[in-house]
Amino acid sequence: MIHLQDLTKYYDDFCAVNQISLDIRKGEILGLLGPNGAGKTTTLRMLTGFLRPTSGTIRIKDYSIDDNLLEIKTLLGYLPESAPLYHEMLVFDYLNYVANIRGIGKDRKTDRIRELADLCAVNEVMHKPIGQLSKGYKQRVGLAHAMMNDPEILILDEPTSGLDPNQIIEIRDIIKEIGKTKTVIVSTHILSEVEATCNRVVIMNQGKVVADGATESLRQGGKDEYAVDISLLEADLESVRRELGTLAEVTGIEVVPDGNMDNENVLHVRLNCRSSTDIRGEIYRKIKQKDWVLVEFHLEKQSLESIFRQLTKEN
Repeated sequence: MIHLQDLTKYYDDFCAVNQISLDIRKGEILGLLGPNGAGKTTTLRMLTGFLRPTSGTIRIKDYSIDDNLLEIKTLLGYLPESAPLYHEMLVFDYLNYVANIRGIGKDRKTDRIRELADLCAVNEVMHKPIGQLSKGYKQRVGLAHAMMNDPEILILDEPTSGLDPNQIIEIRDIIKEIGKTKTVIVSTHILSEVEATCNRVVIMNQGKVVADGATESLRQGGKDEYAVDISLLEADLESVRRELGTLAEVTGIEVVPDGNMDNENVLHVRLNCRSSTDIRGEIYRKIKQKDWVLVEFHLEKQSLESIFRQLTKEN
């Protein structure tokens, strides 16, 4: 549905987006993940036609961004990080104003505003000035604005930035509901946001795509690196490092504070491993040979957070 080919954007001598290529399928909820300055917002602004690429192509359905910008904009709904709202207007008046701009006829307009009020959960604030709303409600009003023309593609730039935990959950639920019938692109640097709402992840760093795939497939792609957490009673750190550090697959041993352990004599350590096989059997045999009392022993799967750190570190 969306095809980006060698998309590049320079600001003078600075390359914000460097030859990225993506195909986004209909019905996906795609998380565009990356640290601040990775090029996420610039990519979205080019995708919506707000910025012209320095080079590369953008095609949405059968339209080119260069030749069919107006047709493309009718397919898109866009919510920037700070929703552009008129704070002195009542919520209903504002949505009515947006409906008029979008050319929605009188016979359809009232029903559409009611549908969006239900979807975005703003019924109870429809007759309040936007300036008096919490940031969470302002985001919902902005979302209703972006959805007014019933777009096939919804683009959200940092939709939960600055919201409290309850508001974040509410916005996530709305996004997942919208994603049942729309293609949704969510730009964020919050890992939990992607895991909670998206079925595909694209990680950007320094203007480039460094990973692309389903969350679980990204984890499996890094399966040669994992950690084993163990808790030992009456064991000292130096002995543990000396004995378990001899295993070729163990790349590092670190102490992990564990608030769940009431006994101060329990040593909780993490063994960072690099191996295509599970070496827990070898670790257990070493522990048994030393007669350490094993309190806890489990495999820590590679998380999206650890993958993100690996892919976005400076060097």
